[in-house]
Amino acid sequence: MTETADDLSAPLGQDKPRRKRRLRLPFTAMQLLAVLLGLFLITFAGFAIFNNDPLGGEPLARLAIRAPAATDEKPAAPGHGAESKPDGKHETKEAPKQAAATEQKTITMIDGSTGARRDVVIGGGETADKGEASGPPPVMAGINPKLLEKSRYGMIPVATDGLKPFNVYAADADRAKAAKMPVVAVVIGGLGVGAAKTLDAIMKLPPAVTLAFTPYGSDPGKLAERARAQRHEIFLQIPMEPYDFPDNDPGPQTLLTSLSPDQNMDRLYWHLSRMQGYAGLTNFMGARFIATEPAMQPIIREAAKRGLAFFDDGSSPRSIAPQAAANQAVPFGKGDIAIDAVPTATEIDRALNKLESAARERGIAVGTASALPVSIERISAWTKTLGDRGILLVPLTTAMLKSKSS
Repeated sequence: MTETADDLSAPLGQDKPRRKRRLRLPFTAMQLLAVLLGLFLITFAGFAIFNNDPLGGEPLARLAIRAPAATDEKPAAPGHGAESKPDGKHETKEAPKQAAATEQKTITMIDGSTGARRDVVIGGGETADKGEASGPPPVMAGINPKLLEKSRYGMIPVATDGLKPFNVYAADADRAKAAKMPVVAVVIGGLGVGAAKTLDAIMKLPPAVTLAFTPYGSDPGKLAERARAQRHEIFLQIPMEPYDFPDNDPGPQTLLTSLSPDQNMDRLYWHLSRMQGYAGLTNFMGARFIATEPAMQPIIREAAKRGLAFFDDGSSPRSIAPQAAANQAVPFGKGDIAIDAVPTATEIDRALNKLESAARERGIAVGTASALPVSIERISAWTKTLGDRGILLVPLTTAMLKSKSS
C-alpha cells in the first residue's frame, strides 16, 4: 500500500527513490566448520600457554596404596614407613629419627692440669646415645682373629693362648737401644672424629709416634686401619666423666661414676667394639671418673683380662690409675707434659724442650698433644733432630716396658 502511493506521487519522467537493502551473506556449512575450528585452536593454544604442567601429555597411572597391617616386625616399605591418611595424603614418620642420627655435637675438652679448653666436634644422635649401630663395625685388616671375642656390639679384644693385644699390636722398636739411652714417647689424641686432621697426623708424623683414637666419627676403624698400615701403634680413648659433667660431655656412652659397674662395663664394650688393633686404652677427659676408685677399678681389671695396657694422659692429679694398674700387673704409662696446652709454635717448642729435659733426668718422658696443624708441624720438625741430641723417640708401648723394667 505504501509502495503504491509512492509510485503515484512520483513526478513523471523521474525514477522513484530506491530503498537501501542490507547486505546479507549466505552462512554456509563450510564457514561454520571454519569458525568452530578456529575457536578450538584458540582454546588449545591458551591451555598450552597458561597451564603449568611439565608432564602434560605424559601417560598417567593412579595407584591405591593400602597401609600395611600392624605386625611385630617393622615392614620395609618405600618412603621409610609412609602412613596413609583418610584424605589420601601420606605422612613420613621415620625422617625425624634419621635426621637425629646424623646430628653432630660440639664438646669442650679441658686439660685438667692447665685448664686449657679445646672444642671437638663429634657425631651424635639417638643411635649413638643408645650405643646402637646399624651393624657391628667390620674387622680391620691385619687383625689376629684369635684375639677377638664376640659381644652384642661387635668384636672386642681378648687375651688367649698366651697372646695379648698389647704385645701383638705394639709397634716395632729397638728396645735394646731404648734400654741404654733416654727415650721420649709422644701420644696424639682425639683422632677419628675428623678425617683431615687424622690423616695429617698419620702421614706427617714418624711411625714411632703413638696415635690415640676416640670411638666416634663416621668410620674410625678405617682411619685406625690406615694408621696401622703406616706402622703407628694405636690406643683407644675411652670417654670418662669429667668434674663438670654434663656441662662438659665427652660424648655418647660416657663412663659415669653414678652408674653401676655392670652398666659401665656394657658401655665399655660398646667402645671396645668400634675398632680393633689397639695395644691399650687411655682416658678421654674423665678427671672425676679416673679419680674414683670404685668406678675405675673394674675398668683396669677388664684391661688386664683382655691383655691391654692403660695410659693415663696425666690431666687428673688425683688419678688412681697408677696404683690400680700396678695391682693388676697392667702395662701402664702416664703423660708428663701437655705439649700443646698453649697451641702456639713458641709454646709448643718450649714444651718439647721440657720433655727432653725430663727424659734426660728420669730416662723416660711422655708428651701428649692433639692433632692441631701447628702441633703436627712443630712435633714433626722436632723429631727429625731429636736423635742428634742423644734422645730416642719410641712408641708408647716401648716406654711402658722400659718404665716397668727400671
